[in-house]
Amino acid sequence: MFKKIFTAMIFVFTSSFAQTFSPKENYASVNGLKMYYEVHGNNPHKPVLVLIHGGGSTITTSFGTILPMLAKHRTIVAVELQGHGHTADIDRPETFEQDADDVAALVNELQIKQADFFGFSNGGNTAIQIALRHPHIVNKLVLASTFYKREGVISGFFDGMNQATLNVMPQVLKDAFLHINPDTSELLAMFNKDKNRMLQFKDWTDDAMRSIKAPTFIINGDRDVILTEHALAMSKVISNSQLMILPGEHGSYIGVAESPNPGKKKIEMTVAMIEEFLDASVSNNK
Repeated sequence: MFKKIFTAMIFVFTSSFAQTFSPKENYASVNGLKMYYEVHGNNPHKPVLVLIHGGGSTITTSFGTILPMLAKHRTIVAVELQGHGHTADIDRPETFEQDADDVAALVNELQIKQADFFGFSNGGNTAIQIALRHPHIVNKLVLASTFYKREGVISGFFDGMNQATLNVMPQVLKDAFLHINPDTSELLAMFNKDKNRMLQFKDWTDDAMRSIKAPTFIINGDRDVILTEHALAMSKVISNSQLMILPGEHGSYIGVAESPNPGKKKIEMTVAMIEEFLDASVSNNK
């Protein structure tokens, strides 16, 4: 039971792990970090969309299914955070606040004045912190299967995590990391830092969430690790927001492999709704 809960929240991956892309692959020096990022698509007429992966994941393992769909209509900048994928770890703990500062520094380095941000799972927590700490660079937010209070996840999640070991990490995700970086000690370091970040998480206040003014699209599965009522509460506290609850588990609506495949049409529908939200004028949002 706990293994399913823990892996769903902290380590998310997609069925298209083996899918190949032809992106522009780059590194940028930000806050002492050599951050890896990819650029997909090219549409100068729409805001850049920044993709932020889930904990323990990579660009491909979080967004491999939907990235090609999104890149058809806009420019995508997809990042890999500290200690994940191609971005090497450095001697500092992981926090959502630090991740947010790193992504914001990358956006500034790329001379992007304002962008849309799409964060999945732990990447959604990072996206929230970008909106709180760097609101001037945020045009719109997409928050998929994420939370802002500890009570927002299913019962037993935090208690069980305290006992978690590397063995609960799905093999496909271990393989993804080791394919990029064959050092198993660094895989363990990433696991432990991700785990500690969650264990040390403290609630973000409703007042802080109310300060988010960017139009926000909140997405959740009806059998998600994030409680439906928490997603609803978040949509109420962020005034300029919309909420979509979809049938499925944590991230299944964008094609993550640890959840049952909902079918191509459901994933395409999700992407269509995300694009409709991003393309809508601000005046058309709640």
